Amino acid sequence: MELETHLSKYFTLAFTHKSMSLEMREKLAINSPIMLKEFLQTIKNHCPNIKECMVLSTCNRFEIYASLKHGANTHEQKSALLKILAQNKKMSVSDLEKCVLINTDESAVHHVFSVCSSLDSLVVGETQITGQMKNAYKFAFEEKFCSKDLTRLLHFAFKCAAKVRNLTGISKQGVSISSVAVKEALSIFEKERIKDKKALVIGLGEMAQLVIKHLLNKQFEVLILGRNAAKFEDFVKELEEPKKVGFQNVENLNAYINEYELLFCATSSPNFIVRNSMLKETIFRRFWFDLAVPRNIEKPTLNHIFLYSVDDLEPMVKENVGNRQESRTKAYEIVGLATMEFYQWIQSLEVEPLIKDLRELARISAQKELQKALKKRYVPKEYEGNIEKILHNAFNTFLHHPTIALKKNAQKEESDVLVGAIKNLFNLDKSNANHTQNLNLYKCEYYEE
Repeated sequence: MELETHLSKYFTLAFTHKSMSLEMREKLAINSPIMLKEFLQTIKNHCPNIKECMVLSTCNRFEIYASLKHGANTHEQKSALLKILAQNKKMSVSDLEKCVLINTDESAVHHVFSVCSSLDSLVVGETQITGQMKNAYKFAFEEKFCSKDLTRLLHFAFKCAAKVRNLTGISKQGVSISSVAVKEALSIFEKERIKDKKALVIGLGEMAQLVIKHLLNKQFEVLILGRNAAKFEDFVKELEEPKKVGFQNVENLNAYINEYELLFCATSSPNFIVRNSMLKETIFRRFWFDLAVPRNIEKPTLNHIFLYSVDDLEPMVKENVGNRQESRTKAYEIVGLATMEFYQWIQSLEVEPLIKDLRELARISAQKELQKALKKRYVPKEYEGNIEKILHNAFNTFLHHPTIALKKNAQKEESDVLVGAIKNLFNLDKSNANHTQNLNLYKCEYYEE
């Protein structure tokens, strides 16, 4: 599809579990809002051709989504961003170059839609990624790093993800990193003939909460180590068996780390939480699952401790998602169609075509009424030319202020809603699809399920 020059130029730079090792991904990971804001500000300061940008940082991917100024060279933007990353993360540009995936224009839009729909995830169909993208977008929007272009892209991506889930059932089987980890732990317990089904979970974020729910579903008793007792109290209210869950401050980790055969760790800490200095020899074997990026558990030096990272779970994930291929094929068809619809939509929201349509509507209406008047002989035929000029000047005067206001607001986030409303009022929406009606710019909601 040949794009009009006035349309936004989208650009994505991605490092994923498919192209980059866990060791490198944890160096790129940004888990602190302060660090994320500083990183986005660095991009803004050093990349003048990037109009808007946001960062998606999860355990399986680190991605930058951007819209570029017209005429911007994508190779130059790639080089600039890799240089910023290398300096910021103390990595080499050449190492990053080997792992990076770049997409522009339609391929960038297709990539964002695929990621949001969980088609590019380690666990295809998991729904956590959509929430992570919403949070990443909201942060960038609230901190003024993204505006109209990425608002359009991300909200359409959320719509696409909802459609994929609803029409393919790809998320119904409930496979996720957390569920696979718990399933593997249960398998280990059965093989080892461990009867005491108890687990220690460090963290109380989204991943940790999912782990806890899966453990409870498998009849485990769980002790949570965290920092926020109030958050624990709120979480317990969601559980069917709250009596099987206990809570201690993570500062008491030393007292519990050597008491449990099964451990899950999933926090946003940039440093190791479980260190070798805390460990003692035990008479039982231990099985630990580190689901964090950067990793939270230092590689154990003691024997009989078996540590699983996110990447170690990949073969187990593939076993669990093998029967999703048909749903995945259908999902990619939806994403491809959504990519085309997205460009049709943003073309329909351009201000200049709307102004042209308004003027044409006024001209046709004036001409129609003039011909009626001439036919009924309300005015002499010889005055037709003069009356046309008067009507032309009249609708130009009438449309002058709306035209100025539309052009003035063209680059604001609200312009999409404004254009959609005007098209609806004047019956100018040729597609009969008002995509802006369900768009909430500030709550990041689109077609709620």
